[in-house]
Amino acid sequence: MFPAPIARSSRTWQITYQTLLPIALLFWLAPLIAVAVFSIKPDADFTTGNYWGWPSTFEGINNYSKVFLESDMPRYLWNSVLITVPTVFGAVALSCMTGFALGIYKFKANLWIFFMFVAGNFVPFQILMVPVRDLTLDLGLYNTKTGLVLFHIAFQTGFCTLFMRNFIRALPFELIEAARVEGVAEWRIFWFVVMPLMRPAIAALAVLIFTFIWNDYFWAVVLTQGAESQPVTAGITSFNAQYRAAYHLMSAGSIVAAIPPVAMFFLLQKHFIAGLTLGAVK
Repeated sequence: MFPAPIARSSRTWQITYQTLLPIALLFWLAPLIAVAVFSIKPDADFTTGNYWGWPSTFEGINNYSKVFLESDMPRYLWNSVLITVPTVFGAVALSCMTGFALGIYKFKANLWIFFMFVAGNFVPFQILMVPVRDLTLDLGLYNTKTGLVLFHIAFQTGFCTLFMRNFIRALPFELIEAARVEGVAEWRIFWFVVMPLMRPAIAALAVLIFTFIWNDYFWAVVLTQGAESQPVTAGITSFNAQYRAAYHLMSAGSIVAAIPPVAMFFLLQKHFIAGLTLGAVK
C-alpha cells in the first residue's frame, strides 16, 4: 500500500533515484534561480534580449537600492505585515476555540457545523470576487487593510478549524475528564490543559497561514489599490510602466518579498515539523 523505503530497493533503482533527484530539484529551482539572476542584471540586458545569458554588468546593489530607496516597496512590505500578522492571530485564535468546541463537546449540530466549515474550503474563491467586493464597498471597507484582514480571517478560519478540530480530537480525552472531576472550569481547561498541548499545531498552522496570506495576490488586487493599502505581492506590479516592464526591479522586489515567509518557516521549523508529524508514530 505504501512505497517501500529507497534503502530496501534494488541497487539499480537506487542509482536511478539518486540520478533523477538532482535533475528534478534543478527543474523545480529553475524559476527561482532565474528570478535571482534577473534581479542582478541591468535594464539594458532586457532591452537587448539578453534574458538567459551572462549579465553584461552586475547591478545587484543598484537594483536592490532602487527597490528600497526609490519606490514604495518599504510601504508595501509594511502593509503586508499589517495585513498578515493580524490575520494569523485572528484565524488561529478563532480556530483554536471552534476546534475545541467541535472536538470536545458533543451536541446534535456538531457534525453539521463542522461540515459548514469544511465546505467553505471547496468553494472556488474566484466566484466570490464580485459579491465580496460589493460587500466591502457597502461596508466602507474597500481599499482598506482592515477589510482585507477581516476577509482573510473569515476565509481562512474554515481550514484552520478543520486542522485544529482534528488535532484536538487526537488528544487524550482522559486529561479533560480528570480536570472536570477536579472541578476546573471549562475555559481553564481550554487555556491551561488543551492550549499547551496545541503548541506544535499552532506553530504549524501559523506558518501555513502566514505563507498563504503573505503570498496572496488575487484578493490583494481585487480589494485594494494603491500604496496606501496594497500588500507587497500587488505592489511589485508598480514597477511596470505603461509601455515596458522593469523586470530587473520586479525580480529584486520578488526576492525581497519572499524573504519573510522563508524566515518564518526556518524560525518555527522545529515546531512546524512536530505539528505535521504529531501522531504519525505512537
